[in-house]
Amino acid sequence: MSTTTLRPPRNQADPRAVAWWTVQALILAVPAAVAAVACYWLFTDHRLWLGVATVAFAVLCLALALAVPRAYYRVERWEVTAEAVYTRKGWLTHTWRIAPMSRIQTVDTARGPVQRLFGLADVTVTTASAAGAIKIEALDHEQAAELAERLTAITQATPGDAT
Repeated sequence: MSTTTLRPPRNQADPRAVAWWTVQALILAVPAAVAAVACYWLFTDHRLWLGVATVAFAVLCLALALAVPRAYYRVERWEVTAEAVYTRKGWLTHTWRIAPMSRIQTVDTARGPVQRLFGLADVTVTTASAAGAIKIEALDHEQAAELAERLTAITQATPGDAT
């Protein structure tokens, strides 16, 4: 019987993830802020209180786009041991995902176009769980490839039927 104790995973995403997540957030926040200001300018009679609220909304959008990726980087963790893959995410509610090696069915890597600009990749570990796959985000693309190889080797050497 195993005496494994649950502890926070040790690894973080690559530090370049903060810039990548910031770009993603800005892609959403900038159009929202611009649209709010444009709607105020084009469709209102320029009341001061509404202008202040619009500017506050735009500043909040941009501030969140800059702050959230940094906070996300501080709380997202992952680790792979000989027994399992562990992830922990979340600020207010911590979500732990643990996949025993015997339950792993596939290991995939993915690199979107913006991720490639930052040299990053994601590793997705698909299991026989109804909760879905475990995703380890924003790793250096070479580290992601090595991790996929390592997980594949450990999974093949682990007895079990992954169902």
